Amino acid sequence: MLGFYRFSMFSFLCFIIFKAVALTQESVQLERDRAALLSFKSGIVSDAQHVLDDWTSSIPVCNWSGIKCNNGRDRVVELDLSGRSLRGTISPFLANLSSLTVLDLSRNSFQGDIPPKLGFLMQLTELSLSSNLLQGNIPSELGFLHKLVYLDLGSNRLNGQLPDSLFCNGSSSLQYIDLSNNSLSGEIPLKNECELKELRFFLLWSNRLVGRVPPALSNSSKLEWLDLESNMLTGELPSDIVRKMPLLQFLYLSYNDFVSHNDNTNLEPFFNSLVNSSNFQELELAGNNLGGKIPYSIGDLSTNLVQIHLHENLIFGSIPPHISKLVNLTLLNLSSNLLNGTIPPELCRMGKLERVLLSDNSLSGEIPSAFGDTSHLGLLDLSKNKLTGSIPDSFANLSQLRRLLLYENQLSGTIPPSLGKCVNLEILDLSHNQISGVLPHEISGLRSLKLYLNLSSNHLSGPLPMELSKMDMVLAIDLSSNNLSGTLPSQLGNCIALEYLNLSGNFLQGPLPVSIGKLPYLGQFDVSSNHLIGEIPLTLQASPTLKHLNFSFNNFSGNVSNKGAFSSLSMDSFLGNSGLCGSIIGMPNCRKKHHIHHLFIVTILLSLFVTPILCIFIYPLILRSNFQRKFAIFNKGDLEEGSKNLKHPTISYQQLINATGGFSPSSLIGSGRFGHVYKGVLQDNTRIAVKVLDLKAAEMISGSFKRECQILRKTRHRNLIRIITICSRPDFKALVLPLMSNGSLDRHLYPSHGLNCGLNLIQLVSICSDVAEGMAYLHHHSPVRVVHCDLKPSNILLDDDLTALVTDFGIARLNSNNNSNFANDSTSFSSTEGLLCGSVGYIAPEYGLGRPASTQGDVFSFGVLLLEIITGRRPTDVLFQRGSSLHEWVKSHYPSRLEPIVEQAVDRHAPPTFPKHRNKVWVTVILELIELGLMCTQYNPSTRPSMQDVAHEIGRLKGYISNPSFLLLEEEVDQPK
Repeated sequence: MLGFYRFSMFSFLCFIIFKAVALTQESVQLERDRAALLSFKSGIVSDAQHVLDDWTSSIPVCNWSGIKCNNGRDRVVELDLSGRSLRGTISPFLANLSSLTVLDLSRNSFQGDIPPKLGFLMQLTELSLSSNLLQGNIPSELGFLHKLVYLDLGSNRLNGQLPDSLFCNGSSSLQYIDLSNNSLSGEIPLKNECELKELRFFLLWSNRLVGRVPPALSNSSKLEWLDLESNMLTGELPSDIVRKMPLLQFLYLSYNDFVSHNDNTNLEPFFNSLVNSSNFQELELAGNNLGGKIPYSIGDLSTNLVQIHLHENLIFGSIPPHISKLVNLTLLNLSSNLLNGTIPPELCRMGKLERVLLSDNSLSGEIPSAFGDTSHLGLLDLSKNKLTGSIPDSFANLSQLRRLLLYENQLSGTIPPSLGKCVNLEILDLSHNQISGVLPHEISGLRSLKLYLNLSSNHLSGPLPMELSKMDMVLAIDLSSNNLSGTLPSQLGNCIALEYLNLSGNFLQGPLPVSIGKLPYLGQFDVSSNHLIGEIPLTLQASPTLKHLNFSFNNFSGNVSNKGAFSSLSMDSFLGNSGLCGSIIGMPNCRKKHHIHHLFIVTILLSLFVTPILCIFIYPLILRSNFQRKFAIFNKGDLEEGSKNLKHPTISYQQLINATGGFSPSSLIGSGRFGHVYKGVLQDNTRIAVKVLDLKAAEMISGSFKRECQILRKTRHRNLIRIITICSRPDFKALVLPLMSNGSLDRHLYPSHGLNCGLNLIQLVSICSDVAEGMAYLHHHSPVRVVHCDLKPSNILLDDDLTALVTDFGIARLNSNNNSNFANDSTSFSSTEGLLCGSVGYIAPEYGLGRPASTQGDVFSFGVLLLEIITGRRPTDVLFQRGSSLHEWVKSHYPSRLEPIVEQAVDRHAPPTFPKHRNKVWVTVILELIELGLMCTQYNPSTRPSMQDVAHEIGRLKGYISNPSFLLLEEEVDQPK
């Protein structure tokens, strides 16, 4: 009995000792995890550490934000700090978290390399480092992670070749691989002996990968999403691979160098290989120069298919009617191919079609009236074909139609008045056809038109309808090269949003209405080759926005000054008007008339009669007005929070009157859609720019002033304009900003008097880098995330050092919740609320389809800006002269026909002091800028890079072109031997 008792006591003591040792070990392990996490925190930039304020010794590790422990709460098993705006480097000590199963640091701003030691986290099942600024190679040690199911390294700055071990590590657990939107090169290292049998998502888009699609990928029979878009992959379309993927839903192979079978003549084997994928939804093969006909079997694909992108290829033949079996298709893009034959009426049986793009082919015959039965159609682009006949009346049934593009065909007949029933129409382009008859009142009165109306180069006749004045939201109207007659209605002055008006090449008569010169945003006005008479209204000369005018070949008369908007014009704008005289170079001087004595007598009589009236009635009104101005209420509401930090927190309306000379025309330095900007000097000699909000525009943009105040107050970046203060009254609202002596980028890109751009390539790349950095801050790092919505050269200002500052946030969208969903922001508006996000030529295509504003829309605008700088062409000029966007025009020259564009850019922008043999440097940079611009302006928003990526690329170019040692090396290499 005593022995049993001793044995029991011994066992109990052993249990206590064992438990104590275990608890000590657990405590040691958790303490080790704590040390690893604190080491990680030390690598975070100090101003971002506040996000981890609860990572302190007074709080248990398992209660720290972003931390999850196991059930025993003795080990850290998850570290999720995604989207916390963290900056710094990733500490290799994270490898000490040996029980970690989930590591998610995505959507931050971590820099530096991926620590190879992360490959020792043997329990890891999920690793996500996407949407950071990580660089260098992908460590081969990540191949040690045999339990990994989810790997996402997308949207970083990673380069080098893909490590073999990543795909061939003896593990088949990987289900999700995303390495997209980096700069990875080499081939896809998937060997036959390496099977990724569980793989469901494989995303490698937007890299620099070469070679063929590896045959071993066919072992991934569970694959649902394969995206290899925007690489340099070659070989035949991977028919044998996708044939073994019955679960495939999304296949993106666009913008590579794939060819079809039988020496690029046969697409049938590839489409046949997709027939067994019963849940297939999206197919993208654009931009591959694929040859062959669209096979009959395209109609045998899954009825779940919603999108087909085959544009920018060499596909020929007719459109097979069998395609109509794809009853759930919403988008069909066959543009920019070699298709011929007629448009099959069966196409219209796909009742869910929203976007149909068949432009730039050789299609003939009439437009099927059955299109009127596709009730969801929002975009129909049949431009640049050989279509004949008239425009179907049935289009009146398309209540969702936003864009109708039929330009450059051989259409005849009249414009059907029933088109006026398309109440959501934003773009109507029927230019370059053979359409006759009058311009219907129903079309002229389409108030929904927000982008442009282009009916140029037809045979339209008759007068301009008064109803044109109802288009108070349209940005551009082109009615040139028709047979229009009659006078210009003064009601055109009601088109208050108009920026472009071309009425040239008609038979218009009578004088120019004064009201046209009062259009607040008109920048281009052409009435050449008409029969107009009378004097050119002074309102046109006084316009602060007009930059391009053409009055040639009319019967104008009178004196023309070289002041105001006419100061940049040459005689070319006034040719063929024998009655004109004035101070324009090449124009005859006007004869002076001597009626001074008559004027003297009239003046004396008027002064004797009018002065008493002024004294009795007007003077009291002046006193009352001055009293009201002196005691005006200012600076309330919009900037009360933080006003103590403003340099001039109590500026008054009277001070602004004094600073700007009463907002005199001589102080006006610019105008935009929503206001005018005046220069001025405060009493302390501070030079300011005063942006005065147009109160009429304020009715359309409720909340704009408050929103711009919020953005300017809450954002701080060297490449964003800063605010000095505001002045806010019920009848007057103004922002007071520092005056930029070098004006806007627009002024330098398009200087007056025909001078060349004064900026060289080094300066332009630096300016683009500044803009990209400012926009990246707005999108990813500012306290209030901002979508600018109107990025263009006139909204980029340059300081004394030519540092670029982004300005004008009047239609920006903001979100204080620090996420990417801007659609629910109550202080913003989208295109569906009455105003498109941006200016003509810079607007992302998805905005025209009613999509909400997004950061990718800003990326598109930035891409247009890059292409504009390189080509020296305004987007609007290309749009109205060539009927295509600047992106489409440049893309049509890429890559084999870019030489003239590049040479002209070198001539304009290469520093003149640099010898010609160094032009290789400039050519390289210009080509990279073109490629980046094309990437940013891709039609699909999801394939565009982020502004973070763009800023990185341009920053790299900036360093490349500014490095003296590199330029010296280039000089040595290029010297003749």
